Amino acid sequence: MEQLDKRDVEILKLLQKNCRMTAKEIARKIGSPITTVYAKIKRMEGLGVIRHYKAILDSKKLDRGTTAFVLMSFVYRPGGREKPLSQRDVAKQIAAFPEVQEVHIITGGWDILVKVKVDHVDTLGKLVMDRLRMVEGVENALSCIVYESVKETTDILT
Repeated sequence: MEQLDKRDVEILKLLQKNCRMTAKEIARKIGSPITTVYAKIKRMEGLGVIRHYKAILDSKKLDRGTTAFVLMSFVYRPGGREKPLSQRDVAKQIAAFPEVQEVHIITGGWDILVKVKVDHVDTLGKLVMDRLRMVEGVENALSCIVYESVKETTDILT
């Protein structure tokens, strides 16, 4: 991977805050020619440093105000199954649920960490008991409901 220079990082920081900012606006803020800014953005897109441009939505205003993290344990051979399951495949099945925002394969006492956003605690219960726990390979689940989010961001560079 190519190294990012100071200007690249400045551009990325600005795009994190407002991905609708034009190359002209960015150029003015960092004191660089528009053509340079445009070329740097295209290069970082090509390298995969910039993967997507997305709107960040307010989950509460869209009736998805309940956030929870679900810790899951995984079993490779459920029910004495001869061929072991793939933990990655199980994680991908979990990721397919529309309420699921993030799925991480983790270390420690649990195997998979899932972030979900739903409209109500009852919906969370149904999601976990009736759907997530029914995925073959999921052995156990522990739900942690978020009372208040102090920081929730997609920013990587600050």
